[in-house]
Amino acid sequence: ATGYACALARRPPTAQRMTADQTTRHTTATHRNLCTLPIALLLVLALPVLTACGEPPWNNPNPLVQDDLQTYQSMMAPAPPKHLDPALSYATDESLFIMQIYEPPMDYHFLKRPYELIPGALASAPEVTFLDADGQPVEESDPAVAFTRYTLRLREDLHFQPHPAFALDDAGQPLYLFDNVADGARFKQIPDFPVTGARPVHANDYAYAIRRLADPKNASPMLGFMSQYIVGMKAFSEQVAGLPRDSWLNLDDVAMDGLEVVDERTLKITIKGLYPQFVYWLAMPFFSPIAPEVDRFYHNPGFADRNLTLDWWPVGSGPFMMVKNDPNSEIVLERNPNYRADYFPTEGAPGDLEAGNLVDAGKRLPLIDRAVFRLEKSGLSLWTKFMQGYYDRSGEVHSNTTGVFDQAFVVRPDGVEMSSELADHRITMSPDVKPGLYYYGFNMRDPVVGGYTEEKRKLRQALQIAFQTEEYLNVFYKGNGIAAHNLIPPGIPGNLEGEAGMNPYVYDWVDGEPRRKSLDYARQLLAEAGYPNGRDASTGEPLKIFIDVQSQAIDNTSMNWIDRVFAEIGVQVEFRPADFNRTREKLLTGNTQIYSHGWLADYPDPENFLFLLYGPESPLECDCDGANNSNYASEEYDALFRQMRVLPPGPERDALVAQMVELYRRDAVWLYAFYPKEIYLNNSWVYNNKRHGISKSTLKYTRVDEAEREKMQALWNQPITWPLYAALLLFVSLLLPGIVAYRRRQNATVRHAISRHTLSRHIGG
Repeated sequence: ATGYACALARRPPTAQRMTADQTTRHTTATHRNLCTLPIALLLVLALPVLTACGEPPWNNPNPLVQDDLQTYQSMMAPAPPKHLDPALSYATDESLFIMQIYEPPMDYHFLKRPYELIPGALASAPEVTFLDADGQPVEESDPAVAFTRYTLRLREDLHFQPHPAFALDDAGQPLYLFDNVADGARFKQIPDFPVTGARPVHANDYAYAIRRLADPKNASPMLGFMSQYIVGMKAFSEQVAGLPRDSWLNLDDVAMDGLEVVDERTLKITIKGLYPQFVYWLAMPFFSPIAPEVDRFYHNPGFADRNLTLDWWPVGSGPFMMVKNDPNSEIVLERNPNYRADYFPTEGAPGDLEAGNLVDAGKRLPLIDRAVFRLEKSGLSLWTKFMQGYYDRSGEVHSNTTGVFDQAFVVRPDGVEMSSELADHRITMSPDVKPGLYYYGFNMRDPVVGGYTEEKRKLRQALQIAFQTEEYLNVFYKGNGIAAHNLIPPGIPGNLEGEAGMNPYVYDWVDGEPRRKSLDYARQLLAEAGYPNGRDASTGEPLKIFIDVQSQAIDNTSMNWIDRVFAEIGVQVEFRPADFNRTREKLLTGNTQIYSHGWLADYPDPENFLFLLYGPESPLECDCDGANNSNYASEEYDALFRQMRVLPPGPERDALVAQMVELYRRDAVWLYAFYPKEIYLNNSWVYNNKRHGISKSTLKYTRVDEAEREKMQALWNQPITWPLYAALLLFVSLLLPGIVAYRRRQNATVRHAISRHTLSRHIGG
């Protein structure tokens, strides 16, 4: 239409300069052009329909990939991962990638709850031997136990992914080892290397990974902790620190007393004393195998300057391998063709069969070929693309993202449910209680709220009752949390349900559920503690409590709510907000009264939470960043903890855990605590969505129906074309009067020209 309008704007030669034949031909052409106008308009109007036939939705943000690989579409966290080296990373967002690429010795059952540890790269669970100081075997119960030895036997079918580090030349030597920067300068990223190789995973690869943890140059966050347990690790670290590092150092050349490689499939690790929780650490990425060839490859001259490092391009034996790493855009994982035989579990927790979580039982893993993770800095953008079907899962929907949360859920007294919009999309919800807790703790050394007398206990219990945790969660977390009666979260041994799990100092059991004790009872406790009506009985001064919080973690609304609930029992509150560094400094120096904190499980053992109150973990006792920020000091608790820590799971250990929980409740160490819930949403074509609170190596269980995804994307992204049609009709309505006027003028010109031509012929004749 634009081209035709431009043609009309160009005036033809004047009729006076045309012969009659020329005039006739021009008139005919004009009529022909005008007659074809309706056809041209129809073609223009039909263009949107014609171009849409057989094409994906116009607004699809994902590039089209022409292959048959089953692809899972997901997103990264708001920031890209910083570390992908398993020796360096200690972040949940990073383990999302690391645990798909690497395979530690142990793993977790995907479906069973409580969480169950199972062999990963191992053929069977580790063989455990107890030794005395002379290295002779003794019974576990023998007081002479000085060491524990774990014997790891690998599966026979473990292989590393294809990678240029394993490529060999005709002489069997590494193909890509360079003497200078110039020789390897043409390689910018791993896909640039034309030749790859692979080999089986050996026991020494796991030993090499532990040596890398001990290498001070790597600055692993595990060095300080693990050197307390693995025999010879500290001495190894000190020895390596003194060696010259002008070039690559083969860590195999330095011995570590606690490591013994028996053969290609057998490794022995010796630790100091008894520490049953060590087996959980074997399921963490820190203990993933690292081939010495890979370490050597990434130490080529100039590679680090181009991010050709293990921290950017991980190399593992897990179900997936990294084929693209553009952290400012996307990270792409694809199936590792060398991955071992692995199958979907054939049994799960109670209710899994009914929930459809065993539909894929016995199928070979992984169930997808590719996973694409795109960077989404905006939560709103992520949510929009999820609702359009361009992301398979939503990521965690937080209660503090008010617009999204309110659109996604309806808050009920007994929890949250999906909105009708989501239900119409056939979206499913995967709620889970995180194996962690958030809490406000008392500083037990504070002269006002600290101490262990009966009066001090009653003061803290009164404050616990006044803090209406359930209301707080409903108001500020949209019900997305569970009030904690215990410092051990659900899913971990030591957490009991029902009346047996209730905190009797704060709640009563009424009509089959816990009910918070009355404010009158709280006022009574307050009076018995020496503060009748919230005033000091000896001075008459009002009781004021001080709460230290991080500035970004609290707002005026929540502060006003806390003011109100404590005012109900006559207690005044003053908040002391500060940034993270200042708050941490206060905790380290014990300069707090009430503080906020949280803890997420590293492994599913009660010890991982009970140590939060272990006396030697106090920052004031260990002169370190200890976890006992309440500075709780109870000889009885500490003795129980030391006993519990070294016992294997069983009734004896459970009894000790129960006694420690009772002390925590009786002494009222924390003002309040809750277990956070997480909610993920899944589009209807995504299967096996059960959340796992500990393990991140769950991508291999995910299945997608791409045909269903394409169908729903087309349905949810129908182009809204009426504005285009309206604009075209408006354009035509403005154009037609000009066309009609132009046509009339042309007809008049033609008639005038013919008339003059006829007259001149008549006169001439």
